[in-house]
Amino acid sequence: MENHSIEERIRQIAADVAAETEVEFVHAEVAGTKRNLTVRIFIDKPAGVNIEDCSIYSKRIETVLDGDDFIPTAYLLEVSSPGLERGLYSIGDFEKFIGEKAKVKTDAAINGQKVFIGRIAAIEENEIVFDDKTNGAVRIPHAAVSKANLRVDLEKEFKKKRS
Repeated sequence: MENHSIEERIRQIAADVAAETEVEFVHAEVAGTKRNLTVRIFIDKPAGVNIEDCSIYSKRIETVLDGDDFIPTAYLLEVSSPGLERGLYSIGDFEKFIGEKAKVKTDAAINGQKVFIGRIAAIEENEIVFDDKTNGAVRIPHAAVSKANLRVDLEKEFKKKRS
């Protein structure tokens, strides 16, 4: 089985197990070499995940992955929270975080720029309307995004602590 189809199968299983364990499946990736394979899965929930959530999810998905036995070599399984600067992968991720600070990198330049830092303003069809701190409103086709993640909004965090 090719690595690409292994990743697709892992993503499907990860999403199914997330539904069973009442967490949100965020992303899965396979890294390393055939001899040192690592399967990373990121999960979340509205109040954030804790070590117990990761442990329960890890045990359940390990049982399913080992039962299906489609990964051709031994592997290391890592299950964790996506963190404060979580990656944004799907158009749904961008929609979920409208109004939040983010950094978006694109494959090709848009208006002469490939890296955008600002706020996610809106989603219109398959485009992200982004309020870039340098150039203002920019429309970024989701297909052009090579990497994206939330940014910690320190001003917002300090306001939370003062309240």
